[in-house]
Amino acid sequence: MSILHSPFYSDFESEEEAESYDRWFRAKVQAVLDDPRPGIPHEEAMVRLDQLLEERRKNRRAAA
Repeated sequence: MSILHSPFYSDFESEEEAESYDRWFRAKVQAVLDDPRPGIPHEEAMVRLDQLLEERRKNRRAAA
């Protein structure tokens, strides 16, 4: 009989480590959900990300 293991746990050395990470991750998500600041519209977030990526590309080309 084979026992199915969650792929989540395979990335960690122990179940305790996986559970600790899960608690940390859930706390981070909850903190974001509880943040009273207004969200950033998707379009604006994508513009900011494109600008950041282009800046990094320019820096990488300049360093080469």
